[in-house]
Amino acid sequence: MKTKINMIYWKGKKYWVGKLLEHPEIMSQGETLKELEENMRDAYQLMMMDEVPAQHKIKELALSV
Repeated sequence: MKTKINMIYWKGKKYWVGKLLEHPEIMSQGETLKELEENMRDAYQLMMMDEVPAQHKIKELALSV
């Protein structure tokens, strides 16, 4: 099944940067626009947990923000 999503993107100082309009928490970057698109597809698949096996573990992480 194919899913269509909208990406907003811009050229930063060094990289192309983008985020998904439907999922603004998903962001990525790339040296080229093509690389950004590929990285965004990968980030989307990881965030949607498409490939997480039924037998998995969860660990809490502490972050300094």
